[in-house]
Amino acid sequence: MLILSEKEIRTLYSMEDAIQDLEEALLFYKKGEIINPERTVIEFPTKHASALYMPSAMDPIGKAAVKIVTIFPHNPSKGKSTTQGVILLNDTNSGEPLACLNASYLTRLRTGAVSGIATKYLAKETASTVTLIGCGAMAESQLQAILFVRNIKEVYLFNRTKIKAEQFAEKIKDISPWYKGTVSVVEDVNEAVSKSDIIICSTRSETPVFLGEVLKPGTHINGVGSYLPHMQEVDVNTLLKCSKIVVDTLEGSRTEAGDFIIPERAGLWSFSELHGELGDLVSRDATGRETDEEITFFKSVGIAYFDLAVAANVYEKAVSKGIGTQVDI
Repeated sequence: MLILSEKEIRTLYSMEDAIQDLEEALLFYKKGEIINPERTVIEFPTKHASALYMPSAMDPIGKAAVKIVTIFPHNPSKGKSTTQGVILLNDTNSGEPLACLNASYLTRLRTGAVSGIATKYLAKETASTVTLIGCGAMAESQLQAILFVRNIKEVYLFNRTKIKAEQFAEKIKDISPWYKGTVSVVEDVNEAVSKSDIIICSTRSETPVFLGEVLKPGTHINGVGSYLPHMQEVDVNTLLKCSKIVVDTLEGSRTEAGDFIIPERAGLWSFSELHGELGDLVSRDATGRETDEEITFFKSVGIAYFDLAVAANVYEKAVSKGIGTQVDI
């Protein structure tokens, strides 16, 4: 079995790779060529933490995987990462275990890449301003993907703890060295949202993080932080103002996306309002943005085959370049 660390994966695999691999995987999924059982979530309420077990198999590439990822928000105070995990990769022709990959970086990268794909189809071509709400580890790949697919000139950063936003601002040149625009740390999130073409919500909030009433025409929103039924990053006004709401998977959104579950239970919104899944945009079975005035929203709760798609290509690259550590098990 090949063991691959985060450092090794970073040398092998880029945001551009991830976007390309995930667009291909979305098409495989549309064709019914991916097996993706519902993931198991184990919550640890006293720690406000959770562990996710996510299996999948992709016949066209001959690989299967299970990702085990944990999210412990209080870890930074102990000098540990909030998100940790591994991806175990198998060959579906022989059943042979092929690799064990660090999952933390790949989880962030693939989540950013999926938002990048959604932004490519749903944001205005002329989008130039971004507000990033939540400046944790997941935010890095979110911003990186947006900077890759759109010509952004202004970035606004908001975090409940201001110093975290300031620290994130210092990282942006490392995250995306090609970015030459401005970066501002803001204290009034709604003012920033009102000026932005793209909003990225990357928090674990249980209450909406901005007011939908301040959204300007033509805004696109990516929501990736709330992934459990009690979490909510956007308010019902945002949903009602959107002309197109797209999800990574309908099944996952129905069971895990509090942004939808909470207003539906209150009788304020319905899942029938969804425009489609992200794969529908990639396959052209559903329309992307049609006018510069539309407000659009992409919601991602994550799905296992996203991890499989990126892990499989990382493995192939590592084998071809002789990177990683082989161990007998």
